[in-house]
Amino acid sequence: MIRQTFKILSAAVIICVAALLSMGQTDGLKRSTTKSDRFDFGAGGTVVIQGAPNGSVKVVGSRSNEISISAVVEVSGGTAEELEQVSNLTGFVLQESTSRISLFSVGPDNRKAAKKADRKLLKKLGGIPYRINYTISVPQYCDLEINAGKGDISVSGIDGDIRINGVESNVDLSLVSGTLSATIGKGDVQFTMPNQAWRGSLIDVQVANGSLTAHLPRALSADLTAVILRTGSIKNELTTLKPRVRNIPFTDRGIAARAGNGGTAVKLTVGDGTLTLLPL
Repeated sequence: MIRQTFKILSAAVIICVAALLSMGQTDGLKRSTTKSDRFDFGAGGTVVIQGAPNGSVKVVGSRSNEISISAVVEVSGGTAEELEQVSNLTGFVLQESTSRISLFSVGPDNRKAAKKADRKLLKKLGGIPYRINYTISVPQYCDLEINAGKGDISVSGIDGDIRINGVESNVDLSLVSGTLSATIGKGDVQFTMPNQAWRGSLIDVQVANGSLTAHLPRALSADLTAVILRTGSIKNELTTLKPRVRNIPFTDRGIAARAGNGGTAVKLTVGDGTLTLLPL
């Protein structure tokens, strides 16, 4: 009787261990696929990128009149069959016109994917996590708009108007000329202005929670405003800045300065966090 009971318990333990191992293997499954596109697009147009809820966006300006898109889709969790189904559903679609390209990310959790699969399948796959990491090359002379979720954002070599919105992003911007408007919910943002004269009208960067670091030329000519709205401080290493209003001094919460001869409006705002002004 004791031996029989022991055998039953041993079998139960083996079954439980096998089940746990099976669950662990399922949870550890990952799949990565790359989807790409390349097409002609003239300078002077507008490129709009609607990023995925999770994933990075890297945009580089190029001297060629074409757009090149590489999207790495990463899916984790679920069974091997489910990973393949999510990978097939996930990627991007384009809306194209002569002077405007709009890229929309698609996945099992949004309506655009419904064109490819029935609703029951979408409901089944909707909870499986995925990321889309973009590397996109665009003409140097174009306007750019990025709307992103959680993930890094990098922009360099663009001579045009740039608009960026991110929910939770670490952002690195290397500016050439034009205008910049960036709003980030949470993250660390840094941008660099070029050493040559800025041929643009406005730089406006806002970070709700995190840090903002501005690398500015020593010969900058601009009207600069830096503000901490709630908690945090400003670290200013630009020794050539002068108050725009003589009797309103700089503080660690607010700076209203004129650099050089003034001109371009540079507005830097942090809700909670740190704001740093550094010379190039």
